[in-house]
Amino acid sequence: MNATCIIVGASHAGIHLAVGLRQEGWPGRVLLIGDEPGLPYHRPPLSKAYLKGDSELAIIHPQASLDKHAIELLSNTRVTHIDRQTRHVVLSDHTRLAYDKLALCTGARLRRLPLKGSNLRGVHYLRDLADADRLRAELPTARNAVIIGAGYIGLETAASLRQAGLHVQVLEAAPRILGRSVDAPVSAFFQALHAAHGVTIETGCHVSELLGHDAVTGVLCSDGRRLDADLVVIGIGVQPNTELAEAAGLEVEDGILVDAHCRTRDPHIVAAGDCTRFPSHHLQRHVRLECLANASDQARVAAGTLCGVQKCHDALPWFWSDQYATRLQIAGMADGYDQVIQRGSMDSGSFCRFYLKGERMLSALCVNQAKAFIACKRLIASGLPIDTQKLADEGCDIAALGPGLPA
Repeated sequence: MNATCIIVGASHAGIHLAVGLRQEGWPGRVLLIGDEPGLPYHRPPLSKAYLKGDSELAIIHPQASLDKHAIELLSNTRVTHIDRQTRHVVLSDHTRLAYDKLALCTGARLRRLPLKGSNLRGVHYLRDLADADRLRAELPTARNAVIIGAGYIGLETAASLRQAGLHVQVLEAAPRILGRSVDAPVSAFFQALHAAHGVTIETGCHVSELLGHDAVTGVLCSDGRRLDADLVVIGIGVQPNTELAEAAGLEVEDGILVDAHCRTRDPHIVAAGDCTRFPSHHLQRHVRLECLANASDQARVAAGTLCGVQKCHDALPWFWSDQYATRLQIAGMADGYDQVIQRGSMDSGSFCRFYLKGERMLSALCVNQAKAFIACKRLIASGLPIDTQKLADEGCDIAALGPGLPA
């Protein structure tokens, strides 16, 4: 009898792992279980094109693709327990499903802000399709929006709402925007970008209460100021969904702990995506990443592991964000750099910043520089020394800076 693999979480990682199993030759049953209705979809457009109504929902794999790969999708279903001794998962309706191999792709959930008034109509979080649909439905009648949190989701949403014609204010408790992922000059660039589009951003600003009766009418700041708002979007980050794994006795530390092959401590269970914490080859430490590129690569590695194909998760992490007509792309992570070299001018809206340790590039941040970003990914992944004197020269091809690398 062919073995059964159950994948918990119809996330980006989950659907790619399911397809990856078939590509690696898994002969048995593949059952993908997700707690949302419908087919798995791309989340990034929810705060951008989909929110503005410029695009329809982007399905990752249509039903025809699932049928082709013989992948069963059990949607609108929640797994509540893992019985590792008998190798069963238990659903919310108490149904027990047997597995031979199990993959946890449970993703992450939004952090909630415990504010008075957070249940008022017009107050939103933005993580899934239902969130985006509720928010999009209110845009035609809204005038004043306040965004709480100036991370990527907050700023992307601010840009989308401004382009939809709303008056937008962004409140950030930290001293600067995007403080966890970019340096101070880049924070200043994006703050100026939003200001140029008419968005006011306040840093070091704490919210004490959301005002209104049935619907939100304003935001009360801790300094006593009241901001008018008929729409509030809260975006203060996410936390990994690890409760299932922890209750099953798997190791959890700000994510489900896995090795470079996406294996947990249980030989029958792998994990992939935003819910995992793993050893990073590039950073030389354990890390948890919230990005599609990492989810896709871990899914590929986990699928190989389940099929007995030895693969190692060592791909370079990379990220992107679209705000107005500006695309930010980041390759690698700037841990422990000792110098920064910039190519191009921030005033032009098109530049790169390179973060180096000695002659080795650790990370590259590119704004409207797609070709340079691709070259930087290869340079960083190679680990080769770079001629730093040529790095700032816009006339020099970045791809040619690493010895032994083809241009």
